[in-house]
Amino acid sequence: MITRLLVANRAEIASRVFRTARRLGIETVAVHSDADADLPFVAEADHAVRLPGNAPADTYLRADLVIEAAKVAGADAIHPGYGFLSENAEFARAVEAAGLVWIGPAPESIEQMGSKIEAKKIMASAGVPVLEAPASPVEADLPLLVKASAGGGGRGMRIVRSLDALTTEIAAAEAEAASAFGDGTVFVEPYVEAGRHVEVQVVGDGAGNVAVFGERDCSVQRRHQKVVEESPAPLLPDAVRSALHEAARNAAAAIDYRGAGTVEFLYDAATERFWFLEMNTRLQVEHPVTELVHGVDLVELQIAVAEGVSGVVSTSSTTDVNGHAIEVRLYAEDPSADYQPQSGVLTKLEFQSDARIDAGYTSGSEVSTFYDAMLAKVIVHAPTREAAIRRLVSVLRTAKIHGLVTNREQLIGILGSDAFRSGEVTTALLAKEIFLSSAEDPGAPVAAAIALAERTRRPGIPVAWRNVVNQPQRTVFEDGSEDGVTVEWYGTRDGYRIDGFDVIEAGQERVVLEKDGLRTTYAVAIEGDRIDVDSSFGHTALRKRPRFTDPATQTQPGSLLAPMPGSVVNVLAEAGSSVTEGQPLLVLEAMKMQHTVTAPTDGVLTQINVTPGTQVAAGEVLAVVEEAE
Repeated sequence: MITRLLVANRAEIASRVFRTARRLGIETVAVHSDADADLPFVAEADHAVRLPGNAPADTYLRADLVIEAAKVAGADAIHPGYGFLSENAEFARAVEAAGLVWIGPAPESIEQMGSKIEAKKIMASAGVPVLEAPASPVEADLPLLVKASAGGGGRGMRIVRSLDALTTEIAAAEAEAASAFGDGTVFVEPYVEAGRHVEVQVVGDGAGNVAVFGERDCSVQRRHQKVVEESPAPLLPDAVRSALHEAARNAAAAIDYRGAGTVEFLYDAATERFWFLEMNTRLQVEHPVTELVHGVDLVELQIAVAEGVSGVVSTSSTTDVNGHAIEVRLYAEDPSADYQPQSGVLTKLEFQSDARIDAGYTSGSEVSTFYDAMLAKVIVHAPTREAAIRRLVSVLRTAKIHGLVTNREQLIGILGSDAFRSGEVTTALLAKEIFLSSAEDPGAPVAAAIALAERTRRPGIPVAWRNVVNQPQRTVFEDGSEDGVTVEWYGTRDGYRIDGFDVIEAGQERVVLEKDGLRTTYAVAIEGDRIDVDSSFGHTALRKRPRFTDPATQTQPGSLLAPMPGSVVNVLAEAGSSVTEGQPLLVLEAMKMQHTVTAPTDGVLTQINVTPGTQVAAGEVLAVVEEAE
């Protein structure tokens, strides 16, 4: 029996495993980097061990440090979560060699599925359909997909639509794969343009018995990373569903799989054919939707299998489905700026709902640049898919998420779109449209201006009151538009006067406005120059524009600014060279993704301020391009 469990991971997944361990009466141990020391998962654990440093390579990817932490804490088992060392066969072996219980599959199974190239060979032998890589790419094979053999999560993956670009894209994929997984091996296969990503949850006992817990549709992806997941998969013919389950069972049985795992498939709805993509030999990020529709705790099953509980697989297999579950991943990123990750203080994270929230952060948490940008998973369960969509939109719309730009509005836009509601989504959905939902709320800036004015008001004296009024007060906000938004208002003995609005209630945190007979309550949160306004219309983020601009903050024309904090991976041009619009000049890495900075115009690269390895802050001048005459 396991008595003390160390989770070799961080944030949301560590908290998730701790929750089940506590219910089972198992003590918990957290390991954490310096950047993560104040995150909730550390406080939630019964014990915690520091891993000095911040970079994953110095902390969560150090197998020796993690095992030593388990010994220091007196743990008798290790759960790897997902990512980091969760699919590292040598780590699994080292855990077992240290006399600890490894809550995962046998190291041999991890190795067999760890290489996508070898995994395809095993699956083909087991009768599972696979996509055959072209022997020598020709025009008829286009488009092609370059994929990292050792990893996942969209890293080391490139779509190639021109053979002229194949060599370049392979090199880029190899570099990203080597950085993310320590293995730059890639392979090429045909790219199914309008495919659906459907995966099957399995649990094996290591002796050939495999339980299947339905399937999930994870087709809504950006940069080949999942954003929305649901179970059961919509619009899936019963015959296809059964065939997918059987193929997944055969895949797991072929390697005597032990514990929880996921077999991923690419499904072509037009032909009703599917092909094996890969097997994740670990728990998946999206496992909660399976838990909710099947009434099972997958982490509990993982622990039971690791403890050798007899009959757990054969008695737990179920085909019964209860309702529909949908999960969305809330990321600290800006979809309108090519999904640039965001870092800084998450001043507020609150959900006014009883939905399942698996979060790695809380109000006041610092989101660093060292790890994935996912803040939380928001999961709902309802009797029907339509009811689940409606409820999830409501949960997202009423949430208070302040301090950082997130993909919340995009998630609301996706869920409300005709494409998603119809169930006919493919992996190409977000390549066509980013689905940004932004409710127009002219009252939000007005509420912000009033709340700011209330902070300066002296008791008993009308705010900004004048005996002779010759012009209104003006408050200007940055709202993402070029000109910003200006609110003109008057302070009178009878309160505020603003054209088009009646001010029913004015306060520093609560403002009630009425316009054309419709009364709306606004919650206003002010942190420095940032103002977050929440109402039934949704969320509006504003910044108060200063009356005067500091000349020291100005940059010279043509300056290329770092879009986010990160590390310079590569410099692709030299100072003094001629460049063309769109030409790649620098490559930055932040939050496990690489971002290319390109020339904004034709001209001369007059200045380069960084070299490979340089750490840069958001807004820092990386280079200067002088526009051609």
